[in-house]
Amino acid sequence: MKVKLELTKGATILHEGIYDIDDTETFGAAWQDVWAKARERWMTRTTSIGALMDAIHEGVIDELNGAEIRLSRL
Repeated sequence: MKVKLELTKGATILHEGIYDIDDTETFGAAWQDVWAKARERWMTRTTSIGALMDAIHEGVIDELNGAEIRLSRL
């Protein structure tokens, strides 16, 4: 089924996408896409290579901390 997945933090939309989700594998693939895009956004804001290497996953977790997930059938 087609699902709109929206991830927000406060009034900011962190991610919005349409996915075909039929089982645990496709659900996991959708979240892998969300994680990859959040990581890309965080990396573009990181200015130091040292900071990038030291905290690549922590930065993404910090960005997603407190976010809300909304799923809607289409």
